[in-house]
Amino acid sequence: MNTQELINLVNHLINRSEECEWIEFKHNFHSPEEIGENISALANSACLQNQPYGYLVFGIQDKTHHIVGTTFKAKSMKEQKENLENWLINRLSPKIDFSVYEFDCDEDKHISLYMIPAAKTHPVTFSRVAYIRVGSHTRKLADFPEKEAKIWRNDSAAFEDEIAKENLTASDIISLLSTQTYFELLKLPYPSNQEGVIEKFISEKLIMKEKAGYSITKLGAILFAKNLDDFSLIQRKSVRVIVYKGVNKVETIREQMETKGYAVGFEGLVDWINSQLPANEEIGKAFRTDSRMYPEIAIREIVANALIHQDFSEKGCPMIEIFSDRIEISNPGIPLITPERFIDEYISRNESLADLMRRMGFCEEKGSGLDKVIHYNELYQLPAINVMVTEKRTRIILYSYKTLNDTDKKEKIRACYQHACLKYVSNQKMTNQSLRDRFKISEQNAAVASRIIRDTLEEKLIKEDDPTNKSRKYASYVPFWA
Repeated sequence: MNTQELINLVNHLINRSEECEWIEFKHNFHSPEEIGENISALANSACLQNQPYGYLVFGIQDKTHHIVGTTFKAKSMKEQKENLENWLINRLSPKIDFSVYEFDCDEDKHISLYMIPAAKTHPVTFSRVAYIRVGSHTRKLADFPEKEAKIWRNDSAAFEDEIAKENLTASDIISLLSTQTYFELLKLPYPSNQEGVIEKFISEKLIMKEKAGYSITKLGAILFAKNLDDFSLIQRKSVRVIVYKGVNKVETIREQMETKGYAVGFEGLVDWINSQLPANEEIGKAFRTDSRMYPEIAIREIVANALIHQDFSEKGCPMIEIFSDRIEISNPGIPLITPERFIDEYISRNESLADLMRRMGFCEEKGSGLDKVIHYNELYQLPAINVMVTEKRTRIILYSYKTLNDTDKKEKIRACYQHACLKYVSNQKMTNQSLRDRFKISEQNAAVASRIIRDTLEEKLIKEDDPTNKSRKYASYVPFWA
């Protein structure tokens, strides 16, 4: 938000005549703990009041709503030698993506403002305690069980339906969004007039008609923004690509932020990623149709899924990190299903975003993406992909070529399991023969494949398709969940 937009927002907030539990005015700073408690309280109160944001504004007299200015510098303030914003984030759960602004308002009176997204499906806590605004006071949410229960039951608007920018004209819409991209990707004729464009975007919930004009939804902005920096509420979700010199993060070669909306910039993003990847080595009998180390279709699919399945309520952005021996593609948030079931199950937390991305051809239909990734990974004779879930991020790793002898036991087991999954979703069964084909193991070394299968059985990742079959030679195997 620019300074004038922030001044307009402050004027709008102070001109509200009624008592409001999702707005808190302060003259000056008292303690970082008080700010943390207020952020928790305002997030939870905004949820209960069906407001997208709560606001904590320093530089306003609480009772009179007069602009008096503050000496508090929210962005430069330190706490225990740490930036205050980071200090607060690390004590909030979930780590909500609040925004902090500093600006001068009304004859150079300084304002510090926190814009706090409403709690979604559960209360926001600070230092493991949830707070709520009751009238003009901040109280512990546990003292109000009926309010806490309402937050847990909250069926709030999806991220895609929230507003990214409001009070716009039709010309503003055309200026901010690449409307041409929408029609090109869906292979639709571009309307002959502006009204036709606006009508179509309203029907897709990319924009909304309001009394004072139009609003752009977060779905419209995240997909079709000409520049995500024009949308302060989602600009932190730009895709970041980093190329490192070796196998660690010690030395960075280059870095790029994709500031276009996901639909507008996707093809260019994938092309740039592929241009940074190392070339393939000549690998025996491997079938090659591309000079790059990794199959482009796998990169494309995993990047698209990182964008679609990210948790927009979490801090951070989608990232692609390229090392000399691997590429790591990660997104904020933990998956809604266990990683072992990625290949056969599908749940999206951003269904409208996923639907449009699929219709525009950026990714496969529901549940048919990872099987293609594994198929091409096997075709390129690459080690099995690895899915790593940390506290707040999901990471998928593609590794460069290794010989079977250089592959450790865990990697062999993971490859065997993924091969069994791929066969099963293709209406086939894994056998010793099919696994030998996957690893390019000669028939005389069938015992090597048998050992990998046995290790994977012991890990309970696969099971025998027919336990009554006593023939090891003709045995077939399916994933544990089949």
